[in-house]
Amino acid sequence: MKKMILASTSTIFRSNYLEYLFPVIKTLFSNSKNILFIPYARPNGISHKAYTQLVSDTFNKINLSIVGIDNYDNPIENIDSCDGIFIGGGNSFLLLDKIQEYKLSEKITNKVNSGTPFLGTSAGSNICGITIGTTNDMPIIHPSSLNSLNLVPFNINPHYLDPIKGSSHMGESREVRIKEFHQFNDQIVIGLREGSYLEVNENSIILNGPNTARIFKKDHDPFEIEPKFNLNKLLN
Repeated sequence: MKKMILASTSTIFRSNYLEYLFPVIKTLFSNSKNILFIPYARPNGISHKAYTQLVSDTFNKINLSIVGIDNYDNPIENIDSCDGIFIGGGNSFLLLDKIQEYKLSEKITNKVNSGTPFLGTSAGSNICGITIGTTNDMPIIHPSSLNSLNLVPFNINPHYLDPIKGSSHMGESREVRIKEFHQFNDQIVIGLREGSYLEVNENSIILNGPNTARIFKKDHDPFEIEPKFNLNKLLN
């Protein structure tokens, strides 16, 4: 049975990195002894080694241990042998490019679909949608395709921000950009606000956390869903 947590989290450079998710993470990986961390998104240009160490130190606080995918010579083989996967945040284009370069997409998808617990934060959540076409990130590198892991049947916009009333900002809001996306794409987009997360099981995709989420469907007005809403109701 599929078991996933897809979170919209703040930058890693805070003293309480992932702290609000500790109970959820501990439950998700309660039976995992070999959790694989994939650091390819590299927020703020942090090295793979430093990112992996940060996550290792963080997981140690809740008595979980991780191993970085760079610790192995063959990433594909170690996806086969792990019993948990965590993909951290950063730049979605860079993350997807590296996953494609090492030919990991199919392996990760099959592993998660077979029931291996999965945690994604920010870019690591975004990559679980149909494409990364609704990321907020700059295309600092060009992957061969924007198609991503397709572990959930919609796109995610992590860190969704509402327009600020009275702001003098002249650029497009997130809502406008997602509407532009729907000029050329049909999939539903979930605007996932900071601190919120999706809990995915075989027959449910539940919004959790303190905030509502904004739902965008092509040719429809956007609307809000409340925490504890099952997104499968939208998909069916």
